[in-house]
Amino acid sequence: MTRRTLARVLAAGAVSTALMMAGPLAAAGEDDLEQTLAPDEATGTGQVELGHGHVDLGPRFVDGQWRLQAHDDSAEPPVWRSLDDVVLRVGDAALLTVPDDPAYAFLGLPAGAQVHVVPQTQDPDVVWVGWNTQDPAVMAAIDRGVTLGVTQVEGPGELVVYLQSGNLGEPQVLWDSTKAMPQDVWVDVDTHTHANWVFSAPGVYLVGVRVAAELASGESVASDATLRFAVGDAADAGEALAGGIPAAAGPSPAATELGALAPDAADPTGLVLTIVVVALIVALVAALLIVLVGGARARRRAERDAS
Repeated sequence: MTRRTLARVLAAGAVSTALMMAGPLAAAGEDDLEQTLAPDEATGTGQVELGHGHVDLGPRFVDGQWRLQAHDDSAEPPVWRSLDDVVLRVGDAALLTVPDDPAYAFLGLPAGAQVHVVPQTQDPDVVWVGWNTQDPAVMAAIDRGVTLGVTQVEGPGELVVYLQSGNLGEPQVLWDSTKAMPQDVWVDVDTHTHANWVFSAPGVYLVGVRVAAELASGESVASDATLRFAVGDAADAGEALAGGIPAAAGPSPAATELGALAPDAADPTGLVLTIVVVALIVALVAALLIVLVGGARARRRAERDAS
């Protein structure tokens, strides 16, 4: 089994903020995430194991039906694939060491533990998994964005997915298999995001995912699928393909936006206006009291002088 320290990762020059194992790391810049999807990209056929290159989850319309699929940039030209045909291989090249840093206590793992990490910034030796809402037909159809949720995780260990902005930013946990499911996040239209996927043990992981949206037409749509990860060089891709997570039953809880705000709460205009109005009222009342008190004192002085 190959083990990498952060020093080797830094030397390779292709690491994300996944884990600050031995020093600061760079988060994904916007230039890394700029992309435009063509409206006529084909749907790939046949089962594939993807261990390198760029892969995004994303909603699209297939024969008029809302579906969650994988956008495979490792193919030339890029294609969309059914998630039932895809195994994401996170090989031992993805091994990193949990740092002795309280900022990463949310991983629930001891310092020095070995974990497999799909990083937030691209490493040519590791599959790069993210998500987008950039299919042209989807962008034209949805109202403001989508809810992307993890409904269930099955595997030999735990999965934590988190974002980290810059070297000193606090990690923002999006999905954590140790917590109650489902767990949802809000994703705006025309968004492309990558995060850190941390697997605590090697083996096959099945991750139930759901993407739901309100269309501009007023229709509600949702699609469930299974992400299949073969974590570690020895994990069996065939076992991953044979498994699956049933579609989630019932509505998901309210989604939180990346940044811990629901989409409506992300607009502070109403709150700001309320604060301004209250402040003006308080100031006017205070000014009126000053005038009234001052006038009363003036009258009393005038009465004393007159007497």
